[in-house]
Amino acid sequence: MKILPDRIYDILKWVAIVAIPAIVTFLGIVLPALKVDAETVNTITTIVSACGVLLGTLLGVSTYGYNKTKNTQ
Repeated sequence: MKILPDRIYDILKWVAIVAIPAIVTFLGIVLPALKVDAETVNTITTIVSACGVLLGTLLGVSTYGYNKTKNTQ
């Protein structure tokens, strides 16, 4: 398994932990103010949130695998 460079990992982790939740909150506030219907707002925020959960989960699995490999050497 190829190891993700630290810089890339840090960026992806920041996106998963900080950026995506902030974007979801922003969209949840701004879209209704722009008169986007509630169903569309819900769909958009759900999809963006799901992307954040997916990214966070993949990073968590990657970190677990890396730490497990590192501890067995």
